[in-house]
Amino acid sequence: MKHVRTTNPELINLVRSLKKQSRESEARIWRDIADFLSRSRRRRIAVNVSRLNRYTKKGETVAVPGKVLAAGKIDHPIKVAAFTFSQPAEIKILKAKGKCLSLSELMKKNPKGTDVKIIG
Repeated sequence: MKHVRTTNPELINLVRSLKKQSRESEARIWRDIADFLSRSRRRRIAVNVSRLNRYTKKGETVAVPGKVLAAGKIDHPIKVAAFTFSQPAEIKILKAKGKCLSLSELMKKNPKGTDVKIIG
């Protein structure tokens, strides 16, 4: 059987930079996120806003190694970094006074990955 790798150049570059940052700052969190993103598309993580609301507290920073979807409500502000957001999910997070970041932006702002939860 033929083994097919991802062809998305944005994803390939993100995984490389996450692994590099993990080695440079000795932060295991970036390696874990890179491993999640390296999975096949079928096994990639999709998280609803309701799950983010359920498992976070006000002001926390969360990394989603996949896509954030819009099912549910969110009632407190959080910072969410993900590979992609659905447009309604992004609107819901911003209405709750939260922030939506890309994983590379979060990695630049917090190179050690301290106080970041992986939700998946």
